[in-house]
Amino acid sequence: MKNWLQLALSKRVFYRALGMGLIVGPILVLINQGDYILFDHSTKFSWIKLILTFMVPYMVSTVSSVIALRESRETEDT
Repeated sequence: MKNWLQLALSKRVFYRALGMGLIVGPILVLINQGDYILFDHSTKFSWIKLILTFMVPYMVSTVSSVIALRESRETEDT
C-alpha cells in the first residue's frame, strides 16, 4: 500500500491526473450541470457535485497510472 501511495503522489502521476481533471472535468460539468449554469437555476446548482465532477477524472487517471506503472515494473522484474 505504501508503494501504491508513493506512486499516486509522485509528480509525474499527479500532474498527469491534474491535467485530465482540468480537461475532462469541465466537460463533465457542462454535461451534468450545464442547464443549471446556462439557465441560471443556481438554487439547484451544487458545489459539492462540481468538486466531485472534477475529482472523478483525476482519480481515474491516478488509479490507471499507478496500475500501469506497477505492471510495467513487474514486467521488468521478470
